[in-house]
Amino acid sequence: MPSKESEALADLYRSWVTAMTAKPDMELEEIRRLFGHWGDVTADPTRVDYQEIAVEGIPAMWAIPHGAVHDRVLLCSHGGGYVVGSMYSHRKLFGHIAKAVGCRALIVDYRRSPENPHPGPVNDMVTAYRWLLECGGLKPEHIALTGDSAGGALALTTIAAAREKGLPLPVATMPMSPWAGMDLSGETYETNKDRDALVSRDTTRNLGSLFIGEKGDPKDPLANPLYTDYSKFPPIYLTVGDAETLLDDSRRIAERAKEAGADVKIDVFPDMQHVFQFLAGTAPEADDAIKRMAEWVRPKLGLS
Repeated sequence: MPSKESEALADLYRSWVTAMTAKPDMELEEIRRLFGHWGDVTADPTRVDYQEIAVEGIPAMWAIPHGAVHDRVLLCSHGGGYVVGSMYSHRKLFGHIAKAVGCRALIVDYRRSPENPHPGPVNDMVTAYRWLLECGGLKPEHIALTGDSAGGALALTTIAAAREKGLPLPVATMPMSPWAGMDLSGETYETNKDRDALVSRDTTRNLGSLFIGEKGDPKDPLANPLYTDYSKFPPIYLTVGDAETLLDDSRRIAERAKEAGADVKIDVFPDMQHVFQFLAGTAPEADDAIKRMAEWVRPKLGLS
């Protein structure tokens, strides 16, 4: 049975859906303000400092746990369909993950769609990754990626884009509930439509069209991780809730990556909503998921 505390996220999602349904002509900036409260359900992690910086002109934020090693880094990409969400809405979530791992996290405020449609977000993430290598003095084997939803997709497509540019690849990636863009073929869009409090076919169509733009290809491997080439990829650890309409996105990504020879682990959490890790510090399921992520990635980063 899900914990009582886990209902807080579903309640938040329902409040957003109710607000947007009541005002179908809601302006994008108002929707962004709604989603700016994503982190309201996340407990503030203790002993974590935050520092805003610019990475080649792209806003970003360091989450720095007290006592963390500085030569290992999580490169973090926030969710929100490439349209909403920010480094501020996700600050506490990535702070919890960084604290559990014991290293710094760089949260990239990549430029969002529709102002910056595909391939804008993935290009910004590659810029941040290159910056860590060239200006941050980090070794690729000391960098792991993580992200949620659209950011979970970026935690995969950024690696593919970096490979195309001839960059050395990071040591691992941990996508949370990755989103396969405009693809609606997953059967859980139907089987979980009454369980998922946030994501529906309409959500995907609306956000996906803004992300892809008029001339984009929804099957572009750098836009849709269902079509990404996972050959020679670093190890992948996916976490997803089984109440999600996007559950099949994670399952099919895992299958495709395994077929390409990647080392893949996937954990499906019973009755959990989209990116339930937002409940870090308040719900046991979120804390368990983050603990598993940290235990999985620490040895890969060379942390005991």
